[in-house]
Amino acid sequence: MTAASSGHEQAVDVLIIGAGISGIGAAIVLREHGFDDLLILEKADALGGTWRDNTYPGCACDVPSALYSYSFAQRADWSRAFAGQAEILAYVQDTAERFDVRQRIRFGEPLESARWDDARGRWTVRTPRGQYAARILISCAGYLHEPQLPDVPGLDAFEGPVFHSSRWDHGVDLRGKRVAVVGTGASAVQFVPRIQPKVAELVLFQRTPHWVLPKPNPSMPLASQQLLDLPLAKETLRAMLYRGFEGFGVGFRHPELLRRLQFVGEAHIARAVRDPALRHVLTPRYTLGCKRVLLSNDYYPALAQPNVTVLPTGLGAVRGDVVVGSDGTEQRADVIILGTGFHVSDPPIAERIQRADGCTLAQVWNGSPEAHRGTAIAGFPNAFLVLGPNLAIGNNSAFVVIESQLRYITAALSWMRRTHTDVVEVRADRQAAYNAEVQRDLAGTVWNTGGCQSYYLDANGRNSIGFPWSTDRMQALLAEFDHESYDVRAPRPARERAATTRV
Repeated sequence: MTAASSGHEQAVDVLIIGAGISGIGAAIVLREHGFDDLLILEKADALGGTWRDNTYPGCACDVPSALYSYSFAQRADWSRAFAGQAEILAYVQDTAERFDVRQRIRFGEPLESARWDDARGRWTVRTPRGQYAARILISCAGYLHEPQLPDVPGLDAFEGPVFHSSRWDHGVDLRGKRVAVVGTGASAVQFVPRIQPKVAELVLFQRTPHWVLPKPNPSMPLASQQLLDLPLAKETLRAMLYRGFEGFGVGFRHPELLRRLQFVGEAHIARAVRDPALRHVLTPRYTLGCKRVLLSNDYYPALAQPNVTVLPTGLGAVRGDVVVGSDGTEQRADVIILGTGFHVSDPPIAERIQRADGCTLAQVWNGSPEAHRGTAIAGFPNAFLVLGPNLAIGNNSAFVVIESQLRYITAALSWMRRTHTDVVEVRADRQAAYNAEVQRDLAGTVWNTGGCQSYYLDANGRNSIGFPWSTDRMQALLAEFDHESYDVRAPRPARERAATTRV
């Protein structure tokens, strides 16, 4: 029964926003630690998050499946080294079923607002279907979630279909069509090779090229799957992959190492593209790693086909069925596909989470997200973010980040339970000191010095996305709850007798 169907506010101990990989994982881990009074609010009618939304042709992961999975729910029967969207979504669905999470999800309940009520020591959470009162709020909305749509004059009046890659319109038949693709990021690198053989003409608007490296993606025959199913085999492979990717991450902190590897990307272009003018257009002028490093074996061969035109410009305007580059180049199109990414440093959910005085998280951040250890925010008691600010690693699996944060959040809730603490709120001075250290050490990373403009840099030009250290250090930072960094409040009867105290 939902809050709406009962006609009353529903009380719950822990409320999780989002039923993607983070939200499902949070429910599993918290329940295993005895926090069973929890619900997940999911805006859609199905779980899966980004792997539910992104169904474009060729959608797949660029981290090996043995590492891109929960450590507590590893599989041996992946069909390929890098799994596709459908297989990943099925894995997340199966994991939710296996750990009996689905019954805790309230589908079709997008978050409208969540406001901290200081008098009650609870979050008041509203959805279109009702209201909840939660002691703990955990946002698992993710950052590859809300499409970034370009503000292009005339785009709304385009005569044909227009859709974002994460909202792929499978009802549009692309065969024989003139298709304009805007953007050359991770999604476009995957779907362009799939649609190129079908379309009559494909014009690709590329503001900035990406470094694209070869993707070793062998199929996993039954014999390999059986081998991985032997005792400790999955764990050993996972550990080896983790160490390998962690080694690559050293280059993010020492960009001169990555510059020495750029010849791999240059050779990858040269093998597939004979036209020197096209090779020039496709070769980045910034350090490898400054933007997200992409993997593909068929992207460059697709761009070298005679029905493809690569324009080194952004989309400037649309006039009727004519798409116009920022440099004035004109092409006719029947369909426009936007591969323009997501709201990463300006997540829309931040506009819906409010502290006690009504000020939103977006207003507090003012364009530059910041959190203590990427997880808690001063002014927002009993609230936690998964995949929060300055936790993107770029060289390893998001599951490493997610599970590290879930350990921290679980440790916090366990400490609160053990000490009979009602409310915790990270101290502003501790948050500021932590982020000063983050920004200091980000200054020398490839994201800050590599010579590109990427989603790592927010509207104010500050790197509010990247994590400046190793994932070993991340896991150590998040292994235990640093209660000395928080203001804490005693259970309600004692709180009524005494002011807020510090541990």
